[in-house]
Amino acid sequence: MDQRGRAVSARLLLWQKLLHIDDKSRTDARRPANNKHSGRIGFIIMAPRGSQRTVNKIVAENRKARFNYEIIDTYEAGLALTGTEVKALREGKANIAESYASDEGNEIWLINSHLPEYLQANRFNHEPRRRRKLLLNKREINRLRQAINREGMTLVPLKIYFNEKGRAKLELALAKGKKLHDKRETEKERDWNRQKSRLLKTGG
Repeated sequence: MDQRGRAVSARLLLWQKLLHIDDKSRTDARRPANNKHSGRIGFIIMAPRGSQRTVNKIVAENRKARFNYEIIDTYEAGLALTGTEVKALREGKANIAESYASDEGNEIWLINSHLPEYLQANRFNHEPRRRRKLLLNKREINRLRQAINREGMTLVPLKIYFNEKGRAKLELALAKGKKLHDKRETEKERDWNRQKSRLLKTGG
């Protein structure tokens, strides 16, 4: 084969390679991409169960306490409760309106609070008005005992609530009983506050 013939053959071979490359490109373009991320399923991360629990949910409150007593100081106390008592509290059926706290045996006790029986517990239930131990540290107990025995103060339960950890707590007040004229002043202040609230709502 002469030089001219070899040149023609080389051109034909080049064209064949170009056509083959073009056909492969078109085929690849039609083929779905093999992407390891294609078809990935998205996940929504949900908040942990109980994360929307109401913080400091009040389940029982002594509404007359601030009317009858001058609050000197307050303490947060834990409550030694049974399982059925905790469930009854979560249903919001407790009553501490007639309750008080007492210093007995170097401990502070909640007396005359009412936690109704938890109906689903059947015979494994609690006594609704049993004495319940308050959980305080030694320094707090000594301070309260001194205030009661030497200064004539009173321990008044203000409210029971669940804290951010879901534990039942009692707000306990160190208080002095109000005299009659003090109660009248408190009542006047409450009436005035109610009147101001109504005026603000009505705009005049």
